[in-house]
Parts: sequence; C-alpha cells; structure tokens
Amino acid sequence: MVQRPTIVQFNLSPTLGGAEVYTAFFSRALIARNWATRIVVSGASSFWNDLDLGGAPRAVANTAAAALTPGDIAVVHAPQLVAPFRELGESFVVGVAHQAIYNGKRPEYYDRADLLLAVSGHVATTLKRHGLTHVHPTPLYGVADLARGPRTGALLQGPLFDVDAHKPRDRIVAELHRLRMALSRPRRFTGRPGLTLGVVSRLAPLKQFPALFDRLLPILVRHSSVNLEIFGAAVGYKSYASLRRALAPLGSRVRFWGYQRDVAEAYRALDYLLTGLPEREALGLNAIEACSVGTPVLAIDAPPFSETMKDGVTGFLYADPREDAGADFERVLGGIESGKLRPDLGAVATHLAPLSFDRFAERIDAVMADVAAMQRDATQGIASSR
Repeated sequence: MVQRPTIVQFNLSPTLGGAEVYTAFFSRALIARNWATRIVVSGASSFWNDLDLGGAPRAVANTAAAALTPGDIAVVHAPQLVAPFRELGESFVVGVAHQAIYNGKRPEYYDRADLLLAVSGHVATTLKRHGLTHVHPTPLYGVADLARGPRTGALLQGPLFDVDAHKPRDRIVAELHRLRMALSRPRRFTGRPGLTLGVVSRLAPLKQFPALFDRLLPILVRHSSVNLEIFGAAVGYKSYASLRRALAPLGSRVRFWGYQRDVAEAYRALDYLLTGLPEREALGLNAIEACSVGTPVLAIDAPPFSETMKDGVTGFLYADPREDAGADFERVLGGIESGKLRPDLGAVATHLAPLSFDRFAERIDAVMADVAAMQRDATQGIASSR
C-alpha cells in the first residue's frame, strides 16, 4: 500500500471568517478519512482555540521549510502568505479557492498552486473564466459547522467591527464602543413583533450588503411590520459605517449586534436569513448553516446560492433586485407576510443531504487521493528529468 502524504494546511489569517471555519471542518474531514494533517497558523491569532479541528495539531512557523518535510502536500486556505511562505520550492501546492474572481484580481496562491480546489461550481467557473485551468472538477461545497466555542446562552451585543490597527479612527471608535459597553448593562437581544429578517455574516465588502439594501430599502420601508437584525462584525469601521448609512431610513427597525460566538442562536432569532449579492460570494456557508437549524433563507436566484438552496424548500429565491428594482423580492415578501408562501421545511434535510459532513468527507477523501496521485506523478517527473 502506498503511504499517504501528510497534508500541511496553511491559514495565516489574523481574523475569523468563512475560510477559517472551512479550515476547521476540512481538517475534521481529513482526519475522519485517515489523512494525517497539521495546520500552520499565525501566532497572532487566538480564535483557533474556539474551533473544532478534530484533533489536528496547530503550529506556528516562520518559513515554509520549517513547516514542510519532503513528501508533504501543502494546502493553502488564505491569501495572507507573508514573504517566507511565497517560495514553497518544489513542494506540491494545493490552493483551496474560497474566493470567486470578479474583477480580475486574485490571491497570489491561485497562480502558485499546482491544483486549485473550488468550494463551489460558481467559483470554479470564475477561475476558468480568468485563465486558471488547473482546477479539480469536483466542487467541494461545505457543511454547517456551528462550533465557535462554548455557547453563551444569550445574544448580547459584541464588537461591531474588526479594528484595523493602522487606522486611528478604527481604534478610537472601537475604544469608545468598549467604554460605553463597560459602563452600561449588556444589551441583550429580545425579539420584536412582526416579521424578522436578518443577516448573520462577517460584514465584508465582498458581501455587498450596502448595494443590496440600496435596492431593497424602498420595499422594506413600505412593509412597516418587517424588522431587520444584523449579526456579525464588519471588516473595519468603514464597512460598518457604510451599512449603517444604507439602513438609516429604517430607524429603530434595524439593530446591529456585532460579533456573535453562538451563531446558531443568531440564526434562530430570525424568521428568514438574508444573503448578500451573489457574484462575489464563493459558497454562502451562512445559508447552509441557517437551514441546518431551521431558519429559511431569502437569496438571489443565482450561483452560488442556486447551487445549494432550493426555492420553496430552504426558503425562497428571488430575482436580482438590480434587474427588476426589487419587484420579485416584494412579491416574495408579501407572500410570506400573507401566509401564501411557506417553505417546505420538512424537505430541507433531504435537500441538504449532499452537504452533510459524511458526504463532504467522502468528497475530500476522493479529491485528496487524486491530489496524492498527481503529487507522485509530479515527483517522478522531476526525478526522471534530472
């Protein structure tokens, strides 16, 4: 039997996002299918302690040479590859493409990788459209992974944005917010009458929430019984301020709750989850997570959401509001309010079966077997050329 290589994963992200959650269940899938793996992380990141890595060891390394031994396969999850990691020598490098390419720009490791693994068919399409042909044909997709450390038991307002230490405004506003929270009673979530829509997501520019709400806002204003709850920290104060401005006309009908460790409770606080605009999205893990705890989803009828969501089952898909000024969204919203539209939640489990952990682990096992075979072929090719 050919000995399996060790899978050395690199994720040097300083903050917790979808790629980091993905790294956690990717690690568990490898271990469940008997692949040895370890994860190289940034020494400045502490959030890994809150994620279930399945027992995969973590390491901090200053150079690729210190992290890799001959025969290892390098799997890169995030673009924060500082200079010592850019030169991976003759190592076989696999890039997990967690980002769709939408403006021609792409993470550096997409070009260095010997093979790219796309997290959805949508991502694979954008990779090929921009000339990256070394893409494995199997989209990985993902699973609902709600483990973020100990459950809090209540939804309290958390940090509203990730602080960029290089921006004085970020530091000042964050400190003022911290002092205000320290001097007052914790702001605890309580539900409100009416229909509750909401966001549970890191508020990153690629989600395009301000642009989405620019089109949906006139409709939300007209439907006065609809409330909006925003769970998740923004990427910097600028992103947070931009979304607040976009939603300002809703007044007290919108509330910002910041970072939440207990995301399952955040999903359960909503009647429907709202996703962002589709083209810059990679997979939409939050939509899968919401469905797993019984909260249906409202998403634009386009990849990647149309790859994992099913209209009338996991919630409802609606036409892009940039194309119809939100008319289809208002049709769906009105149907929900009147009771004429109700998702078939009893069929959700069957629909999401391909996104279960066991099915994900099967895909990872098969894909990594292909990767190991490609590594052997590449190694033999190098040896024969010498």
